[in-house]
Amino acid sequence: MCDDHSPHDHLTPHTHPEPPPGLSRRALAAAGPGLLIAGALGGSTGAIAPGTAWGSTTRPKVGAARRSRLTRGTTLLHADMHNHTLLSDGDGDPRRAFASMRSAGLDVAALTDHATVSDNLLGDVLAGILPPEYKGIGGITQGDWARTGRLADAANRDGRFTAIRGFEWSEPMIGHVNVWFTEHYVDVLQAGLMQPLLQWLRHEPGLVLDGGRGGLAGFNHPGREPGRFQEFTYDPRARKQMVSLELFNREDDYLFEGHGDGLSSPLVACLGAGWQTGILGVTDEHGTDWGFPEGKGRTGLWVKEHTRAGVKEAMRKRRFFATRTSGLRVDATAQSLSSGGSPARMGRPLQHRRGPVRFRLDLARDRSWLGRELEVQVLRPGNGVPEVADVVPFRVGPVVDFKVPIRYGQGDWICVRIADPTQPNATPGPERHPCNNLAIAYTSPWWLDPEV
Repeated sequence: MCDDHSPHDHLTPHTHPEPPPGLSRRALAAAGPGLLIAGALGGSTGAIAPGTAWGSTTRPKVGAARRSRLTRGTTLLHADMHNHTLLSDGDGDPRRAFASMRSAGLDVAALTDHATVSDNLLGDVLAGILPPEYKGIGGITQGDWARTGRLADAANRDGRFTAIRGFEWSEPMIGHVNVWFTEHYVDVLQAGLMQPLLQWLRHEPGLVLDGGRGGLAGFNHPGREPGRFQEFTYDPRARKQMVSLELFNREDDYLFEGHGDGLSSPLVACLGAGWQTGILGVTDEHGTDWGFPEGKGRTGLWVKEHTRAGVKEAMRKRRFFATRTSGLRVDATAQSLSSGGSPARMGRPLQHRRGPVRFRLDLARDRSWLGRELEVQVLRPGNGVPEVADVVPFRVGPVVDFKVPIRYGQGDWICVRIADPTQPNATPGPERHPCNNLAIAYTSPWWLDPEV
């Protein structure tokens, strides 16, 4: 296995380089056979205490306070869990990626270059003798994987910046899956099938056969590839590890992806298959200005400590939201008024059979957002597209507090979408659907439990 120790691999985030210009190679990669059509971690220190002083490298130029007005015990971190470099089909030098994202104000960042066909002893050899464009097709090698780990370790600073090594399992017809927090990576073992990846995720890593047990994974840009993860083929043994569904990828909202071709909403299909994923926003950056562009997807993580372990715990608990706005704070709770239970935070089970559910929403960014007219849309399972149980207009400022009648028999999940009613959704659903306006954020769902 190649393990080159470049003297620049340990470029630290403190250098804060300006993102260099670059020429795109993605079109060259797409000209190949189409493999990439578009493109044990730990640590237990760094607990966040009240009043933590956030350094200038981790504070966005514009943004809300990091404390929720609804819940206690966690702090908001701004994250981007999906980025690419020259190690696969990106444009930028991987040595600069983490520093760029920290300089842009992100608190958590992951490099997730594509894994396709180069996870073998010849991978590094072939990458060294074939044209550079091969990386856009062959994906990362074992040497690249080791190098990404070194770069992440050099950039990681508990309590200040969390750098994560991951990979994007990339099957050209059925879809791409991001994987984080694993010792190894895996290529596409059998074309057209999800089960080999799901089985690998459950397998304990060993000396002979590796595995991803203990790692976390998520469905990327759902529906962009026609097979849609074999229609989100479900394996209950991997449910706890499959933690996310991207609804914001780059500048796109994937709620109605494929609707024009007669397909169901990826959100409805994924959750209806049995997966219990939170909702993620990512830049899926392939350029050289990691973290900087406004309007691309990103994630808000509510963590108990600013470490890799803290990030992993928040993702495992689905304690996160998706947005395309830097510095946005979103927290939400739901409470069954018929069962008498306590408020449940987004991403958690909610004991409820029927009757009113009280929702509370904390949304803030900066003074310029005060008084802005938005709306809350309460999404429920539907026939092909989500049903909207209610639309509640509000002005940004106080905590939003409202009640909606919900019945378990109509589906086992609830999700909140925050939208701007004055702007259109660039990828709309059925005519006059309430979600045909511009999404600002998605909460992770609540999972209804009728047992009271």
